[in-house]
Amino acid sequence: MEKLTMNDLFNAIVAEDVDGRAKASLKQITVHDLPDEDVLVDIDYSTLNYKDGLAVSGKGGICRTLPLICGIDLAGTISESRDENFKPGDRVLVNGFGLSETQNGGYSQKQKLKPEWLVKIPETFSAEQAMAIGTAGYTSMLCVQAIQDAGITPEDGPVLVTGAAGGVGSVAISLLSKLGFAVTASTGRVDTTGDFLLSLGATELLAREELARDSKPLEKEIWAAVVDTVGDTVLATALAQTKYEGVVAACGLAGGMNLPTSVAPFILRGVSLRGIDSVMASQERRQRAWDSLAELIDKDHLATIYRVEPMTSLPELANQIIAGEIRGRVVIDVNA
Repeated sequence: MEKLTMNDLFNAIVAEDVDGRAKASLKQITVHDLPDEDVLVDIDYSTLNYKDGLAVSGKGGICRTLPLICGIDLAGTISESRDENFKPGDRVLVNGFGLSETQNGGYSQKQKLKPEWLVKIPETFSAEQAMAIGTAGYTSMLCVQAIQDAGITPEDGPVLVTGAAGGVGSVAISLLSKLGFAVTASTGRVDTTGDFLLSLGATELLAREELARDSKPLEKEIWAAVVDTVGDTVLATALAQTKYEGVVAACGLAGGMNLPTSVAPFILRGVSLRGIDSVMASQERRQRAWDSLAELIDKDHLATIYRVEPMTSLPELANQIIAGEIRGRVVIDVNA
């Protein structure tokens, strides 16, 4: 593809106000339509996350200022920079920092960005692989590090991963398995995703309905730790089943924002509920996570977790991920 000049049109998925509601569509814009930030990136890939599905479909109120370019992730190469820490040719990625919420995001062939948002792509990853990991994999790593930081080891018992067939869950299984943990994968699609989850390193499968129910304040102690992407009754049951001084890393709310539980797991078993925020995490935590991903990620597993789709398919893909029809990760080729 020929290099674009400052005045050339390029493609972006832009959410605009249509009859009082955010509606995203493919638009052609120029660099002059981008914010005046210090670093200009030629984007190669973005990703599809649940939040992206809500933003593109207009169903979730994600875009809080309009018009706004959607996409919470991006990876590409710097073409211009006014910052001494980054130079043209550097390969960089961005996760979060309000992209697609209050800041223009990664569903664009170019983007201008604040240098403090940027992380250099580890040498071991291509831009495509970095986005196959994306916010979902980076969030998974933050969850795994929360478990490690709590002193939980494979000898302490199995780890439960909920929403296991999704982006965060699938990468979490691969990472935890690589670290030697026995992983129980909970999913609402055991029949269709069970073999896939076992291939990633899960040792047992658990149907979601076993957790998505009214639970007792305390139940049989099973899990040394939990990575929860679902919330609501699933999280409540997981807490009730977590072992003494276990830790639950909660990073999602696909099942809802409620938490119908009591203080019993916390004050009678010393269970810790560790919230994981990937959007505004410090650069220190981000760099630690990406450095660990470079060491731990199984590229053979990664290759089975994701597929690449063109940016033009985003409206359809957005509805699919909201409906729970997406398995693993979807990388978005913004130049296709």
